[in-house]
Amino acid sequence: MKRRLIPAAAALCMLLSGCSMQTRHYDVRRDLSFYFSNADSVIDTVRRALREKCSSITIEYSSSGDNMSDISAVVSEMMMFAMSETDDPCEGDYIYHQYGGYELNYSSTRNGETYSYTVTVIPQYFTDPAQEREVDARVTSVLSGAVHDGMSEAEKARAIYDLVCESVSYDRVHKNKPHYHLKSTAYGALINGAASCQGYSVLMYRLLREAGLDARIITGNAVRESGTSEYHAWNIVRIGDKYYNIDATWDDLTGTDTRFLKGESEFGRDHIRDPEYCTEEFLEKYPVSDEDFCL
Repeated sequence: MKRRLIPAAAALCMLLSGCSMQTRHYDVRRDLSFYFSNADSVIDTVRRALREKCSSITIEYSSSGDNMSDISAVVSEMMMFAMSETDDPCEGDYIYHQYGGYELNYSSTRNGETYSYTVTVIPQYFTDPAQEREVDARVTSVLSGAVHDGMSEAEKARAIYDLVCESVSYDRVHKNKPHYHLKSTAYGALINGAASCQGYSVLMYRLLREAGLDARIITGNAVRESGTSEYHAWNIVRIGDKYYNIDATWDDLTGTDTRFLKGESEFGRDHIRDPEYCTEEFLEKYPVSDEDFCL
């Protein structure tokens, strides 16, 4: 049965005021005891809160039935959609790869047959708003010196790749410190000049998207010549009508450019994608060339 749910949290209303949100439609699941009939608006609002790094996101709604058991599933889907790709370089993968999950609290009161729910999401961010403002300013500065009108897509990608490889070093100091999250961020890469593969990839994503190139962050396992493997992150970028792989981390570590705009036939031998990047839906949306890009 469809139940109309109305978010009424003041914090969310404040986020909506004074900003225009893009019209999008999300096909939310309807096999649970409830769903948000105004899901598009709720998801856009949650995305805005994540981008602004709000310390908590509260949603209040009323329902004609008890749906406490399904709240976790609905919130999980809501968060997934909120971090899906948009046309904004500061959203999508930029949010997803710079946060460490969330805590979820919820409660309800009952008045006759009406249940009133308060759901609070507490995201864990890798950076704070002040650090992101530093990144914003530096991104504008470095791109103005690296990318120019008249450049081809491949030339823009090369300029950004060179910039990252020249200005970022692999963060060996914090490599085995799982609670030091700055190494996994654009801030660590661009401001501190030291990052893990995730930090390289997030910075590449941000710069490529700011330069008008479509890009994604891919995660999976990288296999070294010795046969050992480790969890890894890299990028794909669209040049023309195909996507190509870029691994700025490995090229920076080896002092080569052998993993720039690579096709999947060779690159995929030692870069094994996580399953979510191998689905038919993903590959149809992001078709990676089998062959390397010819510069």
